[in-house]
Amino acid sequence: MTAQFERVALIGLGLIGSSLSRVMQREGLAKHISGYARSAATRARAIEIGLVDSIHETAADAVKNADLVILCSPVGSYGAIAQEIGPALKPGAIVTDVGSVKGAVVRDVGPFMPDGVHFIPGHPIAGTEQSGPDSGFAELFANRWCILTPPPGSDPQAVAKLEAFWEACGSHVDVMTPEHHDLVLAITSHLPHLIAYNIVSTAADLEEVTNSEVIKYSAGGFRDFTRIAASDPTMWRDVFLNNKDAVLEMLGRFSEDLSALQRAIRWGDGDALFSLFSRSREIRRGIIAAGQDTASPDFGRGARKS
Repeated sequence: MTAQFERVALIGLGLIGSSLSRVMQREGLAKHISGYARSAATRARAIEIGLVDSIHETAADAVKNADLVILCSPVGSYGAIAQEIGPALKPGAIVTDVGSVKGAVVRDVGPFMPDGVHFIPGHPIAGTEQSGPDSGFAELFANRWCILTPPPGSDPQAVAKLEAFWEACGSHVDVMTPEHHDLVLAITSHLPHLIAYNIVSTAADLEEVTNSEVIKYSAGGFRDFTRIAASDPTMWRDVFLNNKDAVLEMLGRFSEDLSALQRAIRWGDGDALFSLFSRSREIRRGIIAAGQDTASPDFGRGARKS
């Protein structure tokens, strides 16, 4: 495949950044991949494993002459990075990101983007609980969705080029407003993570249950909560701080539904419980039918290729 971009800069080399590098290398999507990571150890490791063609000690150096810049660090760092790289961006460059909130990205990055640079926020809905430069793999984005939230007045050709890039990475692409994105992700991703972190913490605090029992008997549903709760704490701290309005709205609705469920259990309302569980089961089957997971007991985790 002909390279879509002469030079791509990856700002952040964790799971998403390293997976982007791997798929770009496999598909020939960039002639040169430059990288930046805050940690010297991460920068050294990125070169050691052939993740990038060049590594840089500053984000500004990494983006020089880049046609595509992808912010892959925690969203809380975006504002400072945008301020740093703004003067170094070349005219015509596309700047995007992979953060799972979009309103805050528009707020923090947009003001530092110079005229002539195409700022198109994005969010690939893909991931694992792993992190670091060794965690990436080219198949991460295959058959997953990537949402783009281009600001009003965005250049259609730049948007189309970014859409084509994500499709070449294996993703399906959808376009929506930042506000709608943040509401959708609050219920499909952010709230589930919040619940997972909380239930694992609750189990750890139970004096009647020892830590060895929590580990020993975690082959049930608790095991899958722990998988979600193993996600990068810095990233998720930033997600909740930067999407708090939508998360609090969804958390309020969840609390109301939880109260209704509590009443059904208390009063022995089997019909209400059966109805809820049946509806939830159908949603799970719909996710599998849409190709967004598998019916296998490991929930698709065994499908990962290194």
